[in-house]
Amino acid sequence: MTDAPLTLPEELFLLAHDPVRGRPLTLPKYLWYGLAGAALADLEAAGRIATEHGDRITVTNPLPLGDPILDGALAALPAPAKGGRGLKAHRWVRGSGRRVQELCLRRLEERGALRRETRRALGLFPYERFPAGAVDLTGPARARFKAAVDAHLPDRRARLLAAYTSATDLDTKLLPGGGFRPLRRDLRRLAREEWTAYAAYRAVQHDKSAAAGS
Repeated sequence: MTDAPLTLPEELFLLAHDPVRGRPLTLPKYLWYGLAGAALADLEAAGRIATEHGDRITVTNPLPLGDPILDGALAALPAPAKGGRGLKAHRWVRGSGRRVQELCLRRLEERGALRRETRRALGLFPYERFPAGAVDLTGPARARFKAAVDAHLPDRRARLLAAYTSATDLDTKLLPGGGFRPLRRDLRRLAREEWTAYAAYRAVQHDKSAAAGS
């Protein structure tokens, strides 16, 4: 177990995860995209990346931060190229989301918050689930989110986290019912305003369009 502060991807994962069933509350790929976007937000806050032309990522400082999730995400970004235009954020999110989730899973296992179990569907096909471990981090994460919502999202971290819940269709699970409809509408707008959340939103919409056209 480690007492290091939770990263934004870990916080989002805990909000999106059913600790009893050991599965996400939203579609797995949607969560991948949100986690990757959250990693970008933490890297930007740490001065490791910047954006150009609104949606292109450039690495401004390749030095690791000492966090396995953020360092793994940083290593997955292309090295800065002289005269290059950077990588489009939504493309990186689509290609790196699964890797960022695996980094989150490992970290939360180390913290004691999750247990990795391998099972077989129909007795044949192996799959993994991640029920809660001995250390309850999901309960506090949900309580923090509720407090932030009740306080009208008082800081940037809370606004980013809420934007990712909207971008990944998690908002209807965490904020269900008609009473939260105005807030969910505000969060949809916020998900378009924050570039890291918008990258996840675009990736989700791409999947939805592909599914509708198939």
